[in-house]
Amino acid sequence: MGFFWGKFVHLVVVVLAVTAVTFVMLDLLPADVAHEVAGQSATSRDVAAVRQELGLNDSVAARYGRWLAGAARGDLGTSLVTRQPVGEAIASHLPVTLELLLLAQLFALALAIPAGIVSAWRAESPIDRALGSAAFGLISVPSFALAIVLIYFFSLRLKWFPAIGFTPLSEGAWPNIRGMILPAVSVALVEFASLMRVLRGDMIATLREEFILFARAKGLPTWRILLRHALRPSSFTMLTLLGLHIGNLIGGAVIIETIFALPGIGRLLVSSIFSQDYPMVQGCVLIITVGYVAVNFLVDICYGLLDPRVRKEGSVG
Repeated sequence: MGFFWGKFVHLVVVVLAVTAVTFVMLDLLPADVAHEVAGQSATSRDVAAVRQELGLNDSVAARYGRWLAGAARGDLGTSLVTRQPVGEAIASHLPVTLELLLLAQLFALALAIPAGIVSAWRAESPIDRALGSAAFGLISVPSFALAIVLIYFFSLRLKWFPAIGFTPLSEGAWPNIRGMILPAVSVALVEFASLMRVLRGDMIATLREEFILFARAKGLPTWRILLRHALRPSSFTMLTLLGLHIGNLIGGAVIIETIFALPGIGRLLVSSIFSQDYPMVQGCVLIITVGYVAVNFLVDICYGLLDPRVRKEGSVG
């Protein structure tokens, strides 16, 4: 139980630190929020009234405390641009980003696990070298460049998938998935490469262990040795990397959502930054931070379930 509580406390500390730093950075920006809200033709009296209404005359600590208290109650404030509650805006955009991240992670794992197993099983063979070269090539290409290439071939030339836009799931499962395939693959191909290389290295070491030699001596088929005996102990590092990759996935999603015109959190964050909609920016950062640390929290729990030694070490510590 101490293991889980320690991870939870770490989660809360990270969320508080990130939101506080973001709040201070937004406050240090040279733009005057009150002037932007009041409009270009506003008088100094109008600007002063807006500052009083928004509480901008108070200290940063006091304003952050009020925002944090509201966030704890589920109130993230109101957009300065649209006057829409921040929580409602995020709730309408969040499903798109979650679908994109989920599909990207599934595509990355669907490619990385078979490729990593084959590369480890046929280490130093031509197929291993080919997969390794492909992985290094994909790592060196950013997701937005892959997105442009995929749009050119699969949307403009072959016309298999739409280039931009989002179809809600309520209008059909296939139209929805069809529109998300290219964005998800653009993010997944970059993540696949590192996952595959990590799994390959760990599985090569696992295949040299004595229990694998014993399984071979018993005459077990190769597929059973690879999938049932070698994959699980070789997946610890990859599992940790999955949690760390959430940050990369979110960063990639911000760019990919803009390229493919997807109405997700990333695109909402970018538009809010350009429009200086600080409550919306703060709310988006909070949701992204909570999502990142929550996924890493779940990864740590799964790691402890797969390897009981981790739980025991955490409890002792």
